[in-house]
Amino acid sequence: MEIWVNPACSKCRSAVSLLDEAGAEYTVRRYLDEPPTAAELAEVLDRLGLEPWDIARTAEPVAKELGLKTWGREPADRDRWIEALVANPKLIQRPIITADDGTTVVGRTPEAVRSVLPETH
Repeated sequence: MEIWVNPACSKCRSAVSLLDEAGAEYTVRRYLDEPPTAAELAEVLDRLGLEPWDIARTAEPVAKELGLKTWGREPADRDRWIEALVANPKLIQRPIITADDGTTVVGRTPEAVRSVLPETH
């Protein structure tokens, strides 16, 4: 399992705490220091079943500079959005958790984080 975090983010810290409490094994990726490649981001989006504009933080100052809110949201616009998120990883919603079984979630709620934990019997 891998979790993409920004250590300054309270939702990220909460998600890491929940994983720790559950005894989950995971790798932390500080995605601002080690941004995903376009291919990695496209794979995560496919696993999430989302488009790049669905996980974009459009209130960030850089989003306003880029004018993201005015960008198209059609399949033809997907690569432009992915390139913007890769070039400006602060725009990526966080935390994103990718479980070993392929389950991937944006872990902004405790329920979302728990949904990727292996069930204990």
